[in-house]
Amino acid sequence: MDDADMIEVPAVLMRGGTSKALFFHEKDLPPAGPDRDRMLLRAMGSPDLMQIDGLGGSRLVTSKIAIIRPSDRPDADVIYTFAQVDTDRAVIGYNGNCGNISSAVAPFAIDEGLVATDGSEVTVRIWNANTDKILRSRIQVKGGRARVLGDCAIPGVPGTGAEIMMDYADTVGAATGRLFPSGAVAEAITLSDGTEVRVTLCDVGNAGVFIRAEDLGMDGSELPDRIMADPVLPRRIAEVQARMGVACGYWTDWRSVDRPALPQALLVMPPTGFRTSDGRDFTAGEMDVWGRMFFLGKCHDSMSGTGSMCFAAASAVPGTVVADAMRDTRLTPDRVVIGHPLGAMSVEVEPISTSDPLQTRYARLGFARTARRLMAGTLYIPRDDWPRPVTLAAD
Repeated sequence: MDDADMIEVPAVLMRGGTSKALFFHEKDLPPAGPDRDRMLLRAMGSPDLMQIDGLGGSRLVTSKIAIIRPSDRPDADVIYTFAQVDTDRAVIGYNGNCGNISSAVAPFAIDEGLVATDGSEVTVRIWNANTDKILRSRIQVKGGRARVLGDCAIPGVPGTGAEIMMDYADTVGAATGRLFPSGAVAEAITLSDGTEVRVTLCDVGNAGVFIRAEDLGMDGSELPDRIMADPVLPRRIAEVQARMGVACGYWTDWRSVDRPALPQALLVMPPTGFRTSDGRDFTAGEMDVWGRMFFLGKCHDSMSGTGSMCFAAASAVPGTVVADAMRDTRLTPDRVVIGHPLGAMSVEVEPISTSDPLQTRYARLGFARTARRLMAGTLYIPRDDWPRPVTLAAD
């Protein structure tokens, strides 16, 4: 029970794909607003680069939150809100989703009794409150619980696990209502230092801006640490994000934005060999396209789930920066293999034919992930972070 100094809150720590998040039942949290945000910042230990006094892992991929409640919608089984907690700033973002953490929503919902199962497989319909879009998660179950053991392997996660198939076909225009928010499949923009870059702004799952990496002087060998150590590259990437954020309607003046979260930046070039972050020589023959992802001023350690969905969607539309960078013949039909700092991510894509590329839709758009519960217990929040007493919702 709560004592004089601490508030107790039930929580579950889960890995979803290549990310980790604290999962909460919405009923156990204060209402959305400043009180909830203060609590979530304290839970992660932000702002602090080490997040030493919280459960964050000092990286953006381990500083995430998922808030779940039963659905009151006829087209969904659960409602899911994603929160990205910054590490060194008291900032929480709700304006986008996380594809990796989305893959842990169905296992959480099943194990917590929010979704009933009566077989060996179930498809969970997830309404993402951040983007107002439906995700579908096909998950294996055993004895009424989400299966953990299996033979699905994903780069960036040791070992194997039970496959979770995520379907994003209904998330086109998640942030802006349009597949290509700027009204073009590709365009050239000139940065403030005179650098001209070719970009494609695409919105599937989250808005993302593809940048032709060669235009930024990149050669394909770059890994996150080298990108972040470059005195110019992060600034140029952030400027592209800020400029294209205007086309998304996020803000009106790109100069007013520092370290934008969305649109996420997706650097792209033709298949190019490089040495991965874990020391493996990864060849051009193992990928269809080369990619790096940039978010909140930091280069992603692998590839975001929603970033991969933008990659797949854009690859199917002639003239995009991604389509122009793709190998002539894909390694596997109806799939895109994206080379990233830890290896490769394979995603499914099946476009529906249309005479207008700006109106392209998809019969299939998804990727396989694994997820598992790491810990369930009680989170302790010091009361000194609250401006007034907070009554948590009753069970």
